[in-house]
Amino acid sequence: MYAMAQAHTVTLIPGDGIGPEVCAAATRVIEASGARVTWERHDAGAAVADATGTPLPDDVLQSIKKHRVALKGPIGTPIGKGFPSVNVSLRKALELYACVRPVATIEGVPARYDKVDLIVVRENTEGLYAGLEHMVVPGVAESLKIITEKASLRIADYAFRLARHRGRKKVTCVHKANIMKLSDGLFLECAERTSKRYPDITYATIIVDNCAMQLVKDPSQFEVLLMDNLYGDIMSDLCAGLVGGLGLVPGANIGDQYAVFEAVHGSAPDLAGKGLANPTALILSASMMLHHLGEEDAGTRIERAVHSVYRKGEIRTRDVGGTATTEEITSAFIGEM
Repeated sequence: MYAMAQAHTVTLIPGDGIGPEVCAAATRVIEASGARVTWERHDAGAAVADATGTPLPDDVLQSIKKHRVALKGPIGTPIGKGFPSVNVSLRKALELYACVRPVATIEGVPARYDKVDLIVVRENTEGLYAGLEHMVVPGVAESLKIITEKASLRIADYAFRLARHRGRKKVTCVHKANIMKLSDGLFLECAERTSKRYPDITYATIIVDNCAMQLVKDPSQFEVLLMDNLYGDIMSDLCAGLVGGLGLVPGANIGDQYAVFEAVHGSAPDLAGKGLANPTALILSASMMLHHLGEEDAGTRIERAVHSVYRKGEIRTRDVGGTATTEEITSAFIGEM
């Protein structure tokens, strides 16, 4: 028996495609962990957009503002047309300025490296993702990259605080200031200024293309990677590939008041309803959520159960070389607890 945990109410956003399936798996695992969580479900995404005209109804935002924490399944975004990204809209509306993606080797998962343990910290509210773009004249599109001192200092401070909290000794700022001397130059200058307040943390810089190469050569040289919005989006997926794919990597979007924990992979509509989705990413995101809520024991139990199941190597989903269904691997995680 687990000690009685504090009750928490959390907004649950199942999402599109495989979202409802992996969310159902995550909520089952949370219940088995001993954490007392009550869910307030709200829908967002393509189906909601078809029914209401908006993919992100106001009741979703109001629920998160009320409860301060949400668990979200993947939500698809139309390419080149259609409604704006719900993920980006949530981050802007709630000032979720820090996208945090821990990437670590899971023993038993086939991967190219066996000693990866790094954290990508991505600025979440501006850069090219500000979405300020227009057609200058027919055939010429322009997109504005917005970098501000305020946002750059805020995300840099978050990265150094996170490094200190997690016992990491090095923060590396990823940039392209050799070309974008003003925008990336400002981001780089803010990171350097912030580093002086954390003398216990080693500060380094690296150009983004070199960072991509160095990650492929030897990812163990990095601990915390700090970068702007677009670089963070690309590089965090690259890092996930080092440990077996997006189905294994958790993610969180965190601000000063609210936090949304999510699977970082897509909605995979071709797998929806087939029971084949890997719920690991969202389950590990749920573990991060429990740590955020102060449910340290329950969060740790989930992490240990996930790693134990993969270490045994008997039950794996198709994306990591196995044959297990969503139900089978979820039950295995619960059985380990």
